[in-house]
Amino acid sequence: MDWASIREEFPILQQRVKGGRLIYLDNAATSQKPRAVIEAMSRYYECDNANVHRGMHELSGRATAAYEGAREKVARYLGAGSAEEIVFTRGTTEAINLVAQVFGSAFLQAGDVILLTEMEHHSNLVPWQLVAARCGARMKHIPVKDDGTLDLEVAAVLFAEGGVKVAAFTHISNTLGTVNPVVELCRMAKEAGAVSLVDGAQSAGHLPVDVRALGCDFYAFSGHKMCGPTGIGALYGRKEWLERMPPWHGGGEMISVVRLDGSEFKPPPMRFEAGTPNIGGAVGLGAAIDFIESIGREAIWEHDQVLTQHLLGRLAEVPGIRVLGQAVGVERGAVAAFTTMAAHPHDLVTFADERGLALRGGHHCNQPLMRRFKVPSTARASVYFYNTLDEVDEMIDIVKEAVRFFGGLD
Repeated sequence: MDWASIREEFPILQQRVKGGRLIYLDNAATSQKPRAVIEAMSRYYECDNANVHRGMHELSGRATAAYEGAREKVARYLGAGSAEEIVFTRGTTEAINLVAQVFGSAFLQAGDVILLTEMEHHSNLVPWQLVAARCGARMKHIPVKDDGTLDLEVAAVLFAEGGVKVAAFTHISNTLGTVNPVVELCRMAKEAGAVSLVDGAQSAGHLPVDVRALGCDFYAFSGHKMCGPTGIGALYGRKEWLERMPPWHGGGEMISVVRLDGSEFKPPPMRFEAGTPNIGGAVGLGAAIDFIESIGREAIWEHDQVLTQHLLGRLAEVPGIRVLGQAVGVERGAVAAFTTMAAHPHDLVTFADERGLALRGGHHCNQPLMRRFKVPSTARASVYFYNTLDEVDEMIDIVKEAVRFFGGLD
């Protein structure tokens, strides 16, 4: 694979920041966009911009074809049974809120159990807390072991205790890089009579995903973490569940008949897409899928592993470094969250920024996980397929410089 040529397709990476070349290692927060995505969105707004579905003119027809074409691409990308199982959302957060609010309101009762994990992003924690507070459901959590993996023995006990109606868990941790055994977790949920939801924010753009092979009932992801634009993502929902769930937002497009005293609603996915959708975003997401598929997710995942293992190995050279999660040599997501004895993560990330290196510092929307590992926050480096080994080496040089600057030992 000619990774150097692929990198050239990302205009933003060609710039210099604060006197140095940009080294962008904040991909778990958002990825950069290739020309193909930028041009597809520009072309839509320059040539095809119109509202979808109800228009009877040429531009509306083109816009509708592009929008629904993007839905078909998402369905194929995730291995869904049909495009009817794909609901466009603003991203992972909205997709999880949709399931939590709609499924929770319709099917959860006082005493039911919502089973999550200790490593969940706030987007897969807070929505369930809100639902539990309203309906009286109980929250339980699968603990995280010291090596960053889930304690599956405890998980089995929690399922066996009964009452679990929903099990929601991340596919790949945005802090630990842990690749969770989602097939096993979905199987456990199904055997317990629970509905399963997988947070795919960190997996959809990195490795092959087949929702039917995973066995999940719902899968949520964001476009902006896989070379697409912000403000667009999707929810896969098993058809039988989407058909049973009532609407979430009311308005235009999601209805079939409206009377003054009541309304009838369209079948999924339109039932869950009230109002004018993010058409340009869907076009951009479709272009991002085409771009990623032209490379191949197997190749992207293999490249992730090369970069991540190199990153972990080089971090081990830095005095006073602690990396959360599994050790070198274990397959993991393309992230490394770490602390150093020499500096607070915020100071380290600010130091790096002055040298053109983009890292992320904070709790990464993982406050319970930070408490689990007894750290207030971490610095985080996250790579993607357009990053290089040289960039990782430059990052290590900057981190070592920071350690010396802040008084650490070299």
